Amino acid sequence: MHKTFPINPKSQFSNLSKMAETQFLTTKKRSAAVHDGVDGFDYTTKKSMLFPTTKADQDPAAALAGARHEFGEHGGVNMSIEASATFTVMEPETMRRMFAGELGADRDFFIYSRHFNPTVLNLGRQMAALEGTDAAYCTSSGMAAISSVLMQLVSNGQNVVASRTLYGGTHALLTHFLPRVCNITTTFVDVSDVESVRHAIVEGKTKVLYFESVSNPTLAVADIPELSRVAHAMGVTVVVDNTFAPMVLSPARLGADVVVHSISKFISGGADIIAGAVCGPASLVNSMMDLHQGSLMLLGPTMNAKVAFELSERIPHLSLRMKEHCKRALEFAKRMKKMGLKVIYPGLEEHPQHGLLKSMAHKEYGFGGLLCLDMETEERANRLMDMLQNHSQFGYMAVSLGYYETLMSCSGSSTSSELNSEEKALAGISPGLIRMSIGYIGTLDQKWSQFEKAISRFQDSGLFK
Repeated sequence: MHKTFPINPKSQFSNLSKMAETQFLTTKKRSAAVHDGVDGFDYTTKKSMLFPTTKADQDPAAALAGARHEFGEHGGVNMSIEASATFTVMEPETMRRMFAGELGADRDFFIYSRHFNPTVLNLGRQMAALEGTDAAYCTSSGMAAISSVLMQLVSNGQNVVASRTLYGGTHALLTHFLPRVCNITTTFVDVSDVESVRHAIVEGKTKVLYFESVSNPTLAVADIPELSRVAHAMGVTVVVDNTFAPMVLSPARLGADVVVHSISKFISGGADIIAGAVCGPASLVNSMMDLHQGSLMLLGPTMNAKVAFELSERIPHLSLRMKEHCKRALEFAKRMKKMGLKVIYPGLEEHPQHGLLKSMAHKEYGFGGLLCLDMETEERANRLMDMLQNHSQFGYMAVSLGYYETLMSCSGSSTSSELNSEEKALAGISPGLIRMSIGYIGTLDQKWSQFEKAISRFQDSGLFK
């Protein structure tokens, strides 16, 4: 069965899950009397348009194109930035009604930007359309999104079942922080073994199954439909981190309940913004924004409106960027394989989950923009990266991903350094694993020539086998 999320019956966002076709609406401040329908406008219809209509099997680009478009205050094709921290009302009684949950963002009434902000709300609509969910709330970072969701869904003494291969920060949150602060424990499993997942779930105690659609850094692909089926049969909520595969995969359309993102990566594309998102049922967003019990409302991982505006202008060309990231990653993976390098990429037929990803992915977007080279030892990995950056200018030694330049890091000593040696071994993280986020700057042949130049120098060093 699917998980439901309790909400305050007075919640001003209780109609978030009602959705309608795209319309263009004024955001001018109205009085509460006018909003009660005195002017003859059908506010039931308006409330239903807070988030977009999305068909379950819809291509993400089509869903984004169908999302509500906000024009600027003076008719600009881009929406205006609402930079205010607090908002005025026309009558004193309106403020009481807002705090009572009778009036809210669905009727263009805003209290305070830690709560809801019009510009951030617009980005949330885009993220909900992208992931095919009822609603979305955007946060100050990806870790803010992840931690807020888990703290909302799991309580003291309860349990999470999670993939043993996760981003290091998420692993540390589950292994160290949540047990110490919240008495929330995590059972780590190999999510490719569905029976192990089933056996790890303790009915009545396990509340969340958490995994990455494509694992960081090993690029293992999760069977989202099957894992969701198993979890739902045991009353467990499925939370999927889709940071590595926007446009490529749509976990909510495949059965997941909640999708989280580090928007800092592919969705931003510029390596200049830190941001996150929670995409899921309107009831979950409601509960996370509750004035008394909401993790987002009370912990306050608020996104700045200016950041939200920047991101909302980048999402429309995400599909084009992802296609090029994925196209180049596949081509480089094939060429690296021909050179005799140990390359890991889900687009290669020998990848264990190649067929699975092919069956789940949106066909136009390929197999992802990341690949891994296993150089076996950290010394060899570091030497190769040094040559790729400092000798041939193929890419940069830097963490993160989704940038227009290629970014490279040795995962075991960087983004997965929170795992101990045993945990890395269980997760399949080799000491010499180089994670590459393939960029799209320059021509493909130009960048490949730079790679070959570095490999030639690496061979001359005597470290290449």
